[in-house]
Amino acid sequence: MTPFTQLDAAHIGALKQLASEVITGNAIHEDYFHDELAGKKYPPEAVVRPRSTAEVSAVLKYANDHNIPVTPRGQGTGLVGGSVSLYGGIMLDMTAMNRILEIDRENLTMTVEPGVLLMEIPPAIQGYGLFYPPDPGEKSASIGGNISTNAGGMRAVKYGVTSDYVRALEVVLADGRVMELGGKVAKNSSGYNLLQLIVGSEGTLAVVTKAILKLIPLPQKSVSLLVPFPTLAQAIGTVPEIIKSRSVPTAVEFMEKAVILAAEEFLGRPYPDKSADAYLLLTFDGASLGEIEKAYDEAAQICLAHGAVDVLISNSPERNEAIWKARGAFLEAIKSSTTEMDECDVVVPRPLIAEFITFSASLEAKFGIRIRSFGHAGDGNLHIYILRDDLPEAEWHDKLEQVFAALYGKAAEMGGQVSGEHGIGYVKRPYLADSRGKDQLELMAAVKHAFDPKGILNPGKVF
Repeated sequence: MTPFTQLDAAHIGALKQLASEVITGNAIHEDYFHDELAGKKYPPEAVVRPRSTAEVSAVLKYANDHNIPVTPRGQGTGLVGGSVSLYGGIMLDMTAMNRILEIDRENLTMTVEPGVLLMEIPPAIQGYGLFYPPDPGEKSASIGGNISTNAGGMRAVKYGVTSDYVRALEVVLADGRVMELGGKVAKNSSGYNLLQLIVGSEGTLAVVTKAILKLIPLPQKSVSLLVPFPTLAQAIGTVPEIIKSRSVPTAVEFMEKAVILAAEEFLGRPYPDKSADAYLLLTFDGASLGEIEKAYDEAAQICLAHGAVDVLISNSPERNEAIWKARGAFLEAIKSSTTEMDECDVVVPRPLIAEFITFSASLEAKFGIRIRSFGHAGDGNLHIYILRDDLPEAEWHDKLEQVFAALYGKAAEMGGQVSGEHGIGYVKRPYLADSRGKDQLELMAAVKHAFDPKGILNPGKVF
């Protein structure tokens, strides 16, 4: 990699002529030095907050001409160091481009800028009777960030992930060229799918400045089942049977009692049930209760046949809200219970979820470190959290490395992958190399070079 150019006063002056807002020196807030991943801090030399595609284009052209690294960033809610400036340079903060530009009822689409927050979409389209299914746990994340990592979430079992709902993108290439990829058409088999190359590329190929998202009719009814089991192995072992049945859950989540208790303490409100050691949380939605009753009744019978203690039906908005609010607080609750933590966002084939979780639980005693887990049992995407507590720093990093090596090694043995929805960033690069192999990494490098010959876009990330 050619050494990057450091910014001087002339570069800063030029950037201020090109963009609405440029922040430098001590005015750069420390939040820009990291994302939600704990650990090292990497300060950018300048933060540019563009207000338009034209500004993004001008800044990238200047950066490319002068060999200055550029790190695109949304809300900074990532957990793998994907939006930190490893090489200094320019941080391109896209949060000021945050307009909802169009809601198209005829084509069932909405057009947004990348800084629009995930939480802002439901209230904007609900009055139109429309629904955007992707549901990552962090609702304050930006749509640009969701596209960057191909975020999944709890409803992926039935509806899929972000890539299934991106119809078109306006992007700016590293040299400043603006390109339109995709469109409002429902099908497209016209050459290479460049649109889907951008989705999940973590800002290493281009900068997204506009997105056309697919919408569907809003389900009118929703019912959740909270199902206690004597053991986590029994709970997760039931999931493949539910998936194979005629019932199609919107979401299938698993959780342990320890995580529920942490969420109770964090939120200051009781969970509907905490009598068992493990739980499944299933949701079914549809146009009417009659439509979904058969589905959730079949799932309930499967759970009881596989050892469930009970099946608690939550069919009121208030109770659903209480259950899912606690689920949404799991990450913050675990984080608040320790001094530092790191996460393994691994995905394995669904029939092997129970085996993987049993294996991960065994590592707690083997390495003498606290481990908590929950996740999307319906799609095999598991979140394993390793907690530092009072461990000295050197011992913490040593144990963390050993636990990660064991987890990713087991996932590879099972035919899984190193990330289900959080991306690679810089933290998971060694594990991606082990997972995908030399030939695939060479292809990725060739794609990167085609889009960004000088390597200025988010350098040091993905591979």
